[in-house]
Amino acid sequence: MPLTDTKLRTLAPQEKPYRMADGGGLFIQVAPTGSRLWRMAYRFDGRQKLLSFGAYPVVTLARARELRAEAKTLLAEGIDPSAHAKAEKAARAAVNEHTFAKIAAELIEKQRKEEKAETTIKKKEWLLEMATAAFGDRPITAITAAEILEPLRDVEAKGNYETAKRLRSTVGQVFRYAIATARAENDPTYGLRGALITPKVSHMAAVTDWKGFGDLVRAIWSYEGGSPSTRAALKLMALLYTRPGELRLALWEEFDLERSVWTIPAARTKMRREHQKPLPPLAVDILQALKKETGSNYRAFPSSIARDKPISENTLNQALRRMGFDKHEHTSHGFRASASSLLNESGRWNADAIEAELGHVGADEVRRAYQRSLYWDERVKMANWWTKAIRSQLSAKVRI
Repeated sequence: MPLTDTKLRTLAPQEKPYRMADGGGLFIQVAPTGSRLWRMAYRFDGRQKLLSFGAYPVVTLARARELRAEAKTLLAEGIDPSAHAKAEKAARAAVNEHTFAKIAAELIEKQRKEEKAETTIKKKEWLLEMATAAFGDRPITAITAAEILEPLRDVEAKGNYETAKRLRSTVGQVFRYAIATARAENDPTYGLRGALITPKVSHMAAVTDWKGFGDLVRAIWSYEGGSPSTRAALKLMALLYTRPGELRLALWEEFDLERSVWTIPAARTKMRREHQKPLPPLAVDILQALKKETGSNYRAFPSSIARDKPISENTLNQALRRMGFDKHEHTSHGFRASASSLLNESGRWNADAIEAELGHVGADEVRRAYQRSLYWDERVKMANWWTKAIRSQLSAKVRI
């Protein structure tokens, strides 16, 4: 017998849950707590299933019957009402929950858990702030290429072509993450690749001839400004030619001065792979002297302003400026180009050994392992030869 509103209002809870049917599979279930929930029993593909419609009296008897009729229509069309309801819920979530800003924040959090370099994450956060200001509250599935292009054009209008290119790439990472987590189906940034102005490639300024490099190292070893961290870091940049961030952020625990090896953790290398550097005797001497100055700190190169922070790349570049090398002549990152050019020019060393020492690796995993094992002895000899070459450039009056 069909239910009535009068009957529904008088349903009282019992010790165990019980049901009252309305017909056509629709029934109300009364819990011992007093809650009254609408359900519909049906069969699909030979399986018994249940569909939920909500609680009475929020969902009225009339509305429950409407929902039953809608479910019957779907069944007649060969559609599972439960699957249809889940799809509609997902669509609503895409509009209300899966916004660009939320997914971007989730991606950043994922990369932090993966221990990506904090400097890289900060750059991405800075770029994503531009995007979220424009369309952060929009459902990610509703964002079009035209919407993304607008903030890109704003950045371009200021002449920041490289930033615009990186912004497009970073926004694309968010969309690809959304696709991978089943919250989007396409990446609109793909179609914008040809829309942006191609930035002119500019290499880091570097001295790449022996005469100029000799002037540079003599200036570094004669430099009396800055903190002990800065002076030591500049000498070690010349000797070891690592990426500035790899050296600046180094911790004392990474250096094995007895074995003359520096192990740079994967989280701080560009390739996200642990990289070991042989330390020539002069580098060990510099580090031992520095340890007397900064050894009480876990950082090898702490800032003189904030001891819990490292020296900045700007500190190193400013020191170079004070020595008379402007930004078009040499930068802290330029030591890598100096070493690469001069080591290759010498003709003494296998090009792959030089690449291995620079921390450059190819795409083939087997070749990487082969490089590490085969070229270590050559890299040690190369580090000592490079140190000898630097010593020969220094004036006999300069104390090293």
